Amino acid sequence: MIETPYYLIDKSKLIRNMEKIAHVREKSGAKALLALKCFATWSVFDLMRDYMDGTTSSSLFEVRLGREKFGKETHAYSVAYGDNEIDEVVLHADKIIFNSISQLERYAERAAGIARGLRLNPQVSSSSFDLADPARPFSRLGEWDVAKVERVMDRINGFMIHNNCENKNFDLFDCLLAQIEERFGSLLERADWVSLGGGIHFTGDDYPVDTFSARLRAFSDRYDVQVYLEPGEASITKSTTLEVTVLDTLYNGRNLAIVDSSIEAHMLDLLIYRETAKVSPNEGPHSYMICGKSCLAGDVFGEFRFADALKVGDRISFQDAAGYTMVKKNWFNGVKMPAIAIKELDGSVRTVREFTYADFEKSLS
Repeated sequence: MIETPYYLIDKSKLIRNMEKIAHVREKSGAKALLALKCFATWSVFDLMRDYMDGTTSSSLFEVRLGREKFGKETHAYSVAYGDNEIDEVVLHADKIIFNSISQLERYAERAAGIARGLRLNPQVSSSSFDLADPARPFSRLGEWDVAKVERVMDRINGFMIHNNCENKNFDLFDCLLAQIEERFGSLLERADWVSLGGGIHFTGDDYPVDTFSARLRAFSDRYDVQVYLEPGEASITKSTTLEVTVLDTLYNGRNLAIVDSSIEAHMLDLLIYRETAKVSPNEGPHSYMICGKSCLAGDVFGEFRFADALKVGDRISFQDAAGYTMVKKNWFNGVKMPAIAIKELDGSVRTVREFTYADFEKSLS
């Protein structure tokens, strides 16, 4: 038995998402790029590359990882590139997407050997959370003045537009895309390719994938562009658990159980967005608040129900623990970083990475 804590990636569950992505690619003609900002655990890229077209990145290190570990088509995007990294970014990329006209003008010549694009901001999005809303007031994410963009069309041939955030509603996606067409139609007609970004949960249960695919196909045909999707969460949803062990139980007006993990260190998005982890099944007569072992007072996974009273040594599996977890894990409090394990299609489980004191020591100086 593998020592906890560890992330467990189940390839049989991962492949379900991959098959839905492959279906959308076939029906719509769109290409799918894995968003490394969400998931970059390259030990399963051998499976994912058979179903996807490549990767998209948010930094030099991500674009290099995409090129070296995934291969295939590699898109580079960053909110801002620096003079000391632009040449290496271009070296590893097939397409480079600039966040602003000023960045495009600064680096257009140094990126002349690959396709160049620009991020557009339609100033509308599906996000209801200001922290993650790319269309928030005074957003720095992309250009929205059509006249300004028209003046640099001789230096670009494509666009990236990301305004879907955890969007499970096709009708909302359709509405947002219609607004993009209304606002940027004159620019889209002059482009060769358009990325619609990520945040579209088209691999979720009951999502109308064929209707979605037809909408993408119609968009592509109307503007004669190659459409790209950048699924992050949609690629890996429900594929991974965080396996933990109960270290202690106590009662302080409520039953508490402390586990050998931490949301601050291992599932940071729960803390940032004030969300609760998922446990399945979450039912039974015994209710416990599951707490992390860091010194942060609010290090709490959530309150869950269990069939039996918890005791030291019991194991708990937190569900849906792939997206924005491993890419954000950290050494807060020096809490042991979870190992990474893979459950193969034949049911066997193997550990592909363990983290030790040496990793903690080397992360500092």
